Amino acid sequence: MTKLTADFRVTQSVRLHKLYTLLKLTPADTSLELPEVMPGQFVQVAVPNAPHTFLRRPISVNYFDAANRELWLLIRRAGEGTSILAGLEEGSVVNLILPLGNSFTMPESAGSRVLLVGGGVGVAPMLYFGHCLRSQGYEPRFLLGARSEADLLELDEFRALGETFISTDDGSLGEPGVVTLNSALRPGIDRIYCCGPAPMMKAVAAKAREIGADCEVSLENMMACGLGACLCCVEKTVKGNVCVCTEGPVFNINQLTWQI
Repeated sequence: MTKLTADFRVTQSVRLHKLYTLLKLTPADTSLELPEVMPGQFVQVAVPNAPHTFLRRPISVNYFDAANRELWLLIRRAGEGTSILAGLEEGSVVNLILPLGNSFTMPESAGSRVLLVGGGVGVAPMLYFGHCLRSQGYEPRFLLGARSEADLLELDEFRALGETFISTDDGSLGEPGVVTLNSALRPGIDRIYCCGPAPMMKAVAAKAREIGADCEVSLENMMACGLGACLCCVEKTVKGNVCVCTEGPVFNINQLTWQI
């Protein structure tokens, strides 16, 4: 798949939460032809005006609109680099490498019962995947987990795409407790797709095996280069060690050596 390195301009910066900012971007070069972007892929973002931040930051594609040439990135403030990105204002320019990694596997038939599970910033790839599923005739359902109602992200956007279940640790919205306790995770689901903190993904993977559902997870290993050169993101699989940035970030749980 063709990779592109290009400058993108921030058309809108939306503060969703004290830790999260949504950046909406379009190519700075209005004549630039964008490559196809698949759900589950990510971009590597250069941090502008940051002389002490040399490495790009890997960010999941939150939404991509080819017709309007718009790309959304959901940024979580975790350190200096992401804090600078989250603080970018309208009109700022950032350099991206895209698209990187593999994508989620589409269900076998439009009648497949699918559940997309996201926790924290792990909801990001689920929104674009939900759009792709809906556009191809599927009926996605979503299960979103957060510490509290205030920590839920893009809830209206998810609800517009399909039935949305909620789990909050404090019970302030939806069902109380972790996502694996939610009534949405029950027998009858054909495929589960998940992204979020590693303990959550492992718990969802275990639940998927328990109820007989196929399951794919999007790993969030540290990725310094995004091209398989630095070996920072290596994950052990049944076929040996692989780079998550090139062989993933999406893996079927049967490919992984998780003890679940």
